[in-house]
Amino acid sequence: MESNNVHEKVHESIASRYSPLAFSHKPVEPEKISALFEAARWAPSSFNEQPWRFIYAIRENRPEFEAMLDCLVKENRIWARNAPMLVLSVTRMNFSRTDKPNKYAFHDVGLATSSLLIQATFMGLIAHPMGGFSVEKARQNLLIPVGFEPVAMIAIGYHGNVNDLPEDLKSRELRIRTRKPLQDIVYPGKMS
Repeated sequence: MESNNVHEKVHESIASRYSPLAFSHKPVEPEKISALFEAARWAPSSFNEQPWRFIYAIRENRPEFEAMLDCLVKENRIWARNAPMLVLSVTRMNFSRTDKPNKYAFHDVGLATSSLLIQATFMGLIAHPMGGFSVEKARQNLLIPVGFEPVAMIAIGYHGNVNDLPEDLKSRELRIRTRKPLQDIVYPGKMS
C-alpha cells in the first residue's frame, strides 16, 4: 500500500482536523451549529437505526453550559471552559424496532461524531472530543434516560490564542501531530 503523498490525496477537512486546546470566546453561529448536527444526522448506521443523540450547550446559556462543564474531569475543564460550545454524544443501546441490544451503537455514534468533526473543520471551527468525563454526572446533570449511554464530550468553537494556555497545555497544543504508519494499521488479507 502506497503511503507517499497520501496526505495530498485526503480531503483537506480530514487531513487538517486535529484537537486543539486553545479556544476563542467567539460564539458559534446558530447556522453553523445546525450544520454540525445536520452532518452528523447523515452518517451511516446499522439498519439505519441512527442511535445517536447529541446534547449541547452554548456559553451564553450559563446554567446549561455549567451543567455540561461539571461533567468533565478537572484536567479537561481547565481548557474546555473557554470553548463557546460543549456537546455530549449519547447512543441508544437497543434497536428501536426489536428492543434487542445494538452491538454497533458505539460504532454508529462514532461515525456520526466523525461527520460532525469533519464538518466543523470544513467551516473553520475546531472540535476536541474527550473521553475524560463522568458518565454518572452526565446522566444526572443532563437527564439522560435509561437505555441511553453517554459516549463522549466535544468542545467546539474557534481557535484561540495558544499563549493563553498554561505552559503544560501550551506545549501539548504545539507538539507535532503524528499518526501511525499505514503498515501498522492496515493488513492485506489477514493480520499476521
